Amino acid sequence: IVGGPAALAERMAAGLPPETLRLGAAVHTIRQDADGVTVCTDAGPVDGDAVVVALAPALAGRIRYDPPLPALRDGLTQRMPMGSAWKVHAVYAEPFWRADGRSGVSTSSAGPLTETVDNSTPTSPRGVLTGFSYAGDAAALREMSPARRRECVLDAFAAVVGPRAADPVALVEYDWSADEWTRGCFGGVLTPGAWRTYGPRLRAPVGRVHWAGTETATRWAGYLEGAVRAGERAAAEVLAY
Repeated sequence: IVGGPAALAERMAAGLPPETLRLGAAVHTIRQDADGVTVCTDAGPVDGDAVVVALAPALAGRIRYDPPLPALRDGLTQRMPMGSAWKVHAVYAEPFWRADGRSGVSTSSAGPLTETVDNSTPTSPRGVLTGFSYAGDAAALREMSPARRRECVLDAFAAVVGPRAADPVALVEYDWSADEWTRGCFGGVLTPGAWRTYGPRLRAPVGRVHWAGTETATRWAGYLEGAVRAGERAAAEVLAY
């Protein structure tokens, strides 16, 4: 997606009346009764007929609900942790690997980078290699000193595209598990044995509270496509009132 996936949200937001979009307003409580719902945020309350919570279950479980969620729905949020992922961009003066006939795309079972891609943009002469580290490999990177982590990451890029990868113009890293608003990447997954007991509560509304987010998709869960499908399904539920 030219401009990055954020362009999707920005275009959607641009189509809304400005007064209906509230940014920087963290939700801490959702109250509901027979007459409607009240979403309590740091910027004040918002009232409505229904609410769609489009967060990963682990994050949705950090909101306070009044009345409390049913035990099985609350249990689901405790048994669907976020994945562990580390992301790093290495920026170079040019995508030199292309001249060598290399794509920059790789997968590895040895770590520390699980996969790499050529993430260069069409509007810049610079080259960008992006690497992802998952699960135990991401945890290992997280425990390293910044200098040691840089060394390991650049060694991994060099193994894919050659020794020039060891000298980037810049190296930008991001730990999704440390982000307050994600706590992991790229989605939540039910723990072993939890699906049969708690899985049916993943999409089932709780009164006027409806659930969306890519984890609730019946197809392409964990992807942008899954998020879109989940949003359409949740919207249809609300419109059916």
